[in-house]
Amino acid sequence: MALLELYTEYNRVWIPDAEHVWKSAEIMRDYHSGDNVLRLLLEDGTEHHLPVDPSKPQLPPFRNPDILVGENDLTALSYLHEPAVLHNLKVRFAESKIIYTYCGIILVAVNPYKQLHVYGDAIIHAYSGQNMGDMDPHIFAVAEEAYKQMARNHKNQSIIVSGESGAGKTVSARYAMRYFAVVSKSGSKTHVEDKVLASNPITEAIGNAKTTRNDNSSRFGKYTEISFDRRYRIIGANMRTYLLEKSRVVFQTDNERNYHIFYQMCSCAHLPQFKSLSLLSADKFQYTCKGGDISIEGVDDKKDMEETRKTFSLLGLKEDFQSDVFKVLAAILHLGNVNIRNSGAGKSSVPPSDPHLAFFCELLSVSAEGLGRWLCHRRLVLLAETVVKPLPIERAVNARDALAKQIYAHLFDCIIKRINSALQVPGQQHAFIGVLDIYGFETFDINSFEQFCINYANEKLQQQFNLHVFKLEQEEYMREDIPWTLIDFYDNQPVIDLIEAKMGILDLLDEECLFPQGTDQSWLQKLFNYLDSSPLFEKPRLSNEAFVIQHFADKVEYQCTGFLEKNRDTLYEELVDIMRVSKFPFLANFFREQKQSSVTRKGVQVRPARPAVKPANKQLRTSVGDKFCSSLSLLMETLNATTPHYVRCIKPNDEKLPFEYDSRRVVQQLRACGVLETIRISAQSYPSRWTYNEFYSRYSILMSHQEADLNDKKQTCKDVLQRLIQDPNQYKFGRTKIFFRAGQVAYLEKLRLDRLRGACVTIQKHVRGWSQRRKYLRMREAAIILQQYIRGKRTIRKTVTAAKLKQGWAALVIQKYWRGYRMTQIFQVVRLASITIQAYTRGWRARKRYKKMMEEQKALILQKYTRAWLARRRFQTMRRLVLNVQLSYRVQQLRKKVEEQNKENRGLMERLSSLANFHSQTIDRLQGLEAKLAKSTSQQASVEAREKKTKEDASLTTAQLQKEIDALNLEKQNLKNRFEASTKEAKECFDQITGNILEEKEYEIRIRKIAENNAEIQRQDYENEVETLKVEIKRLKEERISLQRKLEEAGQLNSDLQEQVIQLTKHVKVIPELRRDLNNLQNQRNNMDRKMKQQSELAIAKMNDITRQLLGGVVEEQVLLGLSPDHSKIYEIEDLLTAFEGLQKATRILEKRQKEQKESYETHVEGLKLKGDHLQNENSKLQNLFREKSNVNENIRQEVSRLSSENSVIPELKLQASELQRQKQELEAHIEMQSRELAEKTEEITNNLQKKIQEESSQRRHLEANVEELEELKRELQRRVEELEDETAHLKRQQQMESEAKNKLRQETSQLTAENMDLEEQLDQKDRIIKKLLNHVKSLEASQKAKQTPAPAIPKDFLGMLEYRREDESRLIQNIILDLKPKGVVVNVIPGLPAYILFMCVRHADYLNDEVRLKSLMNAIIGAVKQVIVSNNKNFELLSFWLSNMYQLLNCLKQYSGEEEFLKQNTPRQKKNCLQNFDLSEHRQILSDLAIQIYHQFVSIIEDTLIPAIVPGLLEHESLQGISSMKPTGFRKRSNSIYEDSETHTISSIVQQLSVFHSTMSQHGMEQGLINQAVKQMFFLVGATTLNNIMLRKDMCSCRKGMQIRCNISYLEEWLKDKELQSSNSIDTLMPLSQAAWLLQVNKSTDDDAKEITEKCTELNSVQIVKILNSYTPIDDFEKRVTSSFVRKVQSLLQDRDGSSSQLMLDSDYRFQVTFPFCPSSQALELLQVPSSLHLSFLTRI
Repeated sequence: MALLELYTEYNRVWIPDAEHVWKSAEIMRDYHSGDNVLRLLLEDGTEHHLPVDPSKPQLPPFRNPDILVGENDLTALSYLHEPAVLHNLKVRFAESKIIYTYCGIILVAVNPYKQLHVYGDAIIHAYSGQNMGDMDPHIFAVAEEAYKQMARNHKNQSIIVSGESGAGKTVSARYAMRYFAVVSKSGSKTHVEDKVLASNPITEAIGNAKTTRNDNSSRFGKYTEISFDRRYRIIGANMRTYLLEKSRVVFQTDNERNYHIFYQMCSCAHLPQFKSLSLLSADKFQYTCKGGDISIEGVDDKKDMEETRKTFSLLGLKEDFQSDVFKVLAAILHLGNVNIRNSGAGKSSVPPSDPHLAFFCELLSVSAEGLGRWLCHRRLVLLAETVVKPLPIERAVNARDALAKQIYAHLFDCIIKRINSALQVPGQQHAFIGVLDIYGFETFDINSFEQFCINYANEKLQQQFNLHVFKLEQEEYMREDIPWTLIDFYDNQPVIDLIEAKMGILDLLDEECLFPQGTDQSWLQKLFNYLDSSPLFEKPRLSNEAFVIQHFADKVEYQCTGFLEKNRDTLYEELVDIMRVSKFPFLANFFREQKQSSVTRKGVQVRPARPAVKPANKQLRTSVGDKFCSSLSLLMETLNATTPHYVRCIKPNDEKLPFEYDSRRVVQQLRACGVLETIRISAQSYPSRWTYNEFYSRYSILMSHQEADLNDKKQTCKDVLQRLIQDPNQYKFGRTKIFFRAGQVAYLEKLRLDRLRGACVTIQKHVRGWSQRRKYLRMREAAIILQQYIRGKRTIRKTVTAAKLKQGWAALVIQKYWRGYRMTQIFQVVRLASITIQAYTRGWRARKRYKKMMEEQKALILQKYTRAWLARRRFQTMRRLVLNVQLSYRVQQLRKKVEEQNKENRGLMERLSSLANFHSQTIDRLQGLEAKLAKSTSQQASVEAREKKTKEDASLTTAQLQKEIDALNLEKQNLKNRFEASTKEAKECFDQITGNILEEKEYEIRIRKIAENNAEIQRQDYENEVETLKVEIKRLKEERISLQRKLEEAGQLNSDLQEQVIQLTKHVKVIPELRRDLNNLQNQRNNMDRKMKQQSELAIAKMNDITRQLLGGVVEEQVLLGLSPDHSKIYEIEDLLTAFEGLQKATRILEKRQKEQKESYETHVEGLKLKGDHLQNENSKLQNLFREKSNVNENIRQEVSRLSSENSVIPELKLQASELQRQKQELEAHIEMQSRELAEKTEEITNNLQKKIQEESSQRRHLEANVEELEELKRELQRRVEELEDETAHLKRQQQMESEAKNKLRQETSQLTAENMDLEEQLDQKDRIIKKLLNHVKSLEASQKAKQTPAPAIPKDFLGMLEYRREDESRLIQNIILDLKPKGVVVNVIPGLPAYILFMCVRHADYLNDEVRLKSLMNAIIGAVKQVIVSNNKNFELLSFWLSNMYQLLNCLKQYSGEEEFLKQNTPRQKKNCLQNFDLSEHRQILSDLAIQIYHQFVSIIEDTLIPAIVPGLLEHESLQGISSMKPTGFRKRSNSIYEDSETHTISSIVQQLSVFHSTMSQHGMEQGLINQAVKQMFFLVGATTLNNIMLRKDMCSCRKGMQIRCNISYLEEWLKDKELQSSNSIDTLMPLSQAAWLLQVNKSTDDDAKEITEKCTELNSVQIVKILNSYTPIDDFEKRVTSSFVRKVQSLLQDRDGSSSQLMLDSDYRFQVTFPFCPSSQALELLQVPSSLHLSFLTRI
């Protein structure tokens, strides 16, 4: 279809506008050929008449349909031109808040001037591995494309980032390098990728500055080569810089700053490390304050300085190097403050006392005098002499600034060099990706040498870009077999020749720089003379100091002022010499390196004899322009040798406002960066390109039924296009795509929209017709009813009179009464019938209810008796079981007690013998005490004699005192006072001593009671021990009889011997416990003896003190009786009387106590004699019992040894019996040793008893009283033991019968299970199966015959252990772990079989108490499983199998550990099988860690399997047929990125894969809780991956896509219900995805909609909600975009949320914490048999 035919009514076009560049208008009337006016309607409602030349009509460009606006790729637009590009960028940037857009191979990045959440590591991983075009445009997509092409094509890549200042070039380059650092981790300890990223803060600090356009503008070009090894991991980087803006060091315009590093240093001037630099505030240095404001809003220079120093250290640049750098920078600042004065007559000078000059020279270690002199002077070398010429102040200032610029340039190069050295690591470079951060095309009001070089570089880059685009277009056409036609594109080679060719601008500039007297004006005149004929070079009309060049982007006028000076880069040789001889090596090296390459640094040398050509050539090669040309040529060679990728950064406005779009500024940059050139090249050919499937899906509505029924979609598309578009030149058919000319897709969209509108009109017509017909029929029906009522009313009025009214009234009355009568009659008849029916019905129902109640009552009675019988039966069964358990437990306890009594009996015998010896010793001691008593009697007589003598002395003294009374009358009063005081003191002392004596008596009474209680307890223990010994002897006799009876039963020989072995083994295990109990009892006795000894010693000490006080000297008696402690008072009369009375009282007390002690001694001696006799009798009885017991034990040993020699079935019985004998001998020896210790302790106790004879008398009485009670208890115990023995015998008989039946059943069950497993395992070996079946038939026949015979079967009772030899451990590990395959039939029949077998082996090692074997086995198991996991880390089935088995083994170790928390659900037999000797908690922890490792690897395989299918199956697949969610993009993907997948994923394939995972886990017997955790992790991965793709794919944000996603989620919910996995809470992990799908479907226009969104989207954060709203894309013209006001409304409502995350992406790598809940197994270990297919014949069941 011709383009002119599309200019019809309602179509929209673009017309030029001065303010907005282009504005939209709608055609009001069809345009016909020959019309001179095109009538348009503007958006503001005004009409506009656009004049058109009829001969050559230049019609305005068409506007794309709204459905195509907002595309990811500008080349996907149907109409490709400047206004379409500008409008598409505006919609994406200003409305959808999307900053990235593709334009063919270019990524257009618009600076948002706002921090966005689109650069996190989650987004990097989301773009990693994706094809370019599958996701939304992003800098990461370009980086991934470069990385992928490098790895696939083994070719170096380049990313060219360009744009004007403030457009975001540096940030884009930084993110590209960050992407490479994240996706290609080096894996080495050098962390070179971190160093590559760390180089950015340093280069920005020394090379970036604030300008009027950008707060962080790069003032140099940078090309960073990131090197990769053969595994495409970063191994290093290299940086090349271009054209540093040195002039900024000494001069800045208003509102600009110097380089950031100067302000960072000044902000840290107060820090100790910067004190020596003598820094001031930045506003006090001339080089940092010329721009005015020294700060940047939102930037903290101090923090930036910390970051800079940190990155210096990270790169390995030591503190010394940093200190040198800061010294040089500080010196530059001080140099700018050096005051150069005007001395008049063209002279200048520097004051010697200038502080900044001193600081500069001190920091750089140069001569202050020489520097001050040569800043203001210049040396001229003439023919015969050298002349020193003073400089005017202007030239002196220029020399100072030139020195500062040169020092900074050298410092910049040095830092870059050191950074490159730090980024080089050992390793060979295989490939590299270069990131070029270079200035874009610049044009200002005043353009100088820097802008000229920048634009020259952009001309070279644009030429390379045009050739690359042309090449890609040609490759695309050839790949699709489209005829190639030459495309005319702009070639800027003439401009490049104008600049760099011979006698070009740069060549003439270098030539002019050779002349010492050359000026800018002379050079400009040469340009006019040589280049005036070039059409690309112009002379401005109004200026004689400028020239104009027609660049590819625009005309630029350059001011020639300063060109020669900047190209020369002049620095006087005298200043260079001063720097070169500096004592600061860091600075001196700068100028030594430049010694042979200085540019005009020796001043003017007048040498007529020397030709000027050579120095001219030398200087030409070293000019700034020449060096820039050389570096640019090297750069272009590098770029041409790589595959380029282009990023064009756009600055949306000059005010740096976030998301503000200035169309004039944007279109200016689009023209300058080559975007519009790409659009023009694409528009000349076939810009829109669709695959056949996309075209068929979109435009199937335009097909006829015959065309749509064809199976060949490609042929159908061809037929439809040939019918719809008559001109075959408007499209071409390729191999996989259809190519359209510009505007054809819009035409197809118009046809599609017309068809849809026609269908809508047809539907509306029929719906409105139906509605109108329905309304008409309702109105007609209502009209007919009204007519009926009106006509009836008219008829009534005509026919009704008074007589007729009366007659009618009378008729009504008669009818009323007649009808009433008739109704009464009818009512009565009906009532009677109803009552009769009710009576019969109620009777029938009552009889039926009665019958039912009777049946229920009888049923209840039957149930009652039946339930009672069942309850009694259950109770009896339970009672028998409980009695059996109680009896077995009691018998075991009695056996333990008998053994303990046997051990203690020997000690008692020794103790009784020692007591007999002690009795004789006690008698001797009593005799000694009698002798002492006689001695004390004689002492008493002497005391009485002394008392008499004392009385006589007292009488004599009294007479003398009577004679002296008269002489002592004067002292009477004093004596009375002293007497009263001494009396009071004596009374107090006496009362105190009396209280102490009473307390001591009470204490002695308590001690005596405690001793009595202890003795009573010991006596009871002795009696209990004797009783238990008797019971044990009786039991041993009965066992001897039973053994003799069992010996007679030859048929039960083996089973009885096994039980005896088990019993003996249990006794062996009990021996350590008995030893521990014996030691505890011995310790308790020792503690009691020690306490009694201490108490006795205390009591004896107190008694001795009292005895000494009573029987000692006079002074002690006086103290005891409470006399005065002052010895001088004893000889006074009152004191002597008082002392005499106290002495008399003490004598009486002593006599009374002696009598009592004598009586108690006599009674106690008698008691001891009786006690000794009694103990002798008991001792003889115990000796007899012990002899009988030893005889019984000897007989038992003889019987066991004889039976063991006769029995050949159990060869280990002898060893165990001998071991028992040896342990028993050791026990007897230990008991003898303990008996000796007890004898020694008994002697000590006896000594203590000697000191407490009085306590023993009372104790004896208590003991005698308790003996009778003990005898009664003994008789009662004997009676109860006899009853228990009877019950035990009865229960044993019952239990034996039941055990025989159970053993038979277990044996048959185990045999059948083993046979079935073997049969299932060997189905493929038919011959062996037949043989086994025959053998099985024979065995069954034999078993039947055996059953018919009366001989009873002998059951085998297995212990649930597997015995193996130590040397077979490696075979066991090899067969059960390393060589085992999870697909075997046996393994599937019994899940966890390897775990059970391994645990049974562990039990055997524990049973043997072999710690070495146990540790070796556990370590071998863990090591083998790790080996299997490492070697099969991609085998899902094997990982699932071993995860299940490790979990089962962990459960077995817990279940049989013997810990209380794991024993609650165990059966009695399982409790019996618990581990006995070792604690395997450490191994359980190791197994748990191994299981966690297997689980994470298991989940990783699930993720690797599901991730490729999630997005195609859940997001892209359309489950709802007939509802297409595809938008007509026509996007031209990069050919290098497309590889068609052979497999198409759908939601069904995802569900099928989930089912495979679930069935595999279930087949391996994995616990349900673990399956739930794995399923939850899978669903989280599905939800997170899908949601992340929605966030990064604008084409997926549509209403229909939301419907498709919710439908796919419903399939996953059905799968969970089908697998009964609702309890896993897996569906909760899909809530964010479900809410995102709901958000795509819900209305998004009103305030209520905004509130509903904020209330229901609780699982989405505000960033995600806003992103979905901004990315919402209508599929058809009938849908509407989300307005910006609605998005702002939702944002305001979302601000109230607390704790909302700001992350755009979900962390799809997040793993839920895995837990292994304890789940006890009901599998009986004793019933497990090892199948022969496992080749474990060396294992033996015990």
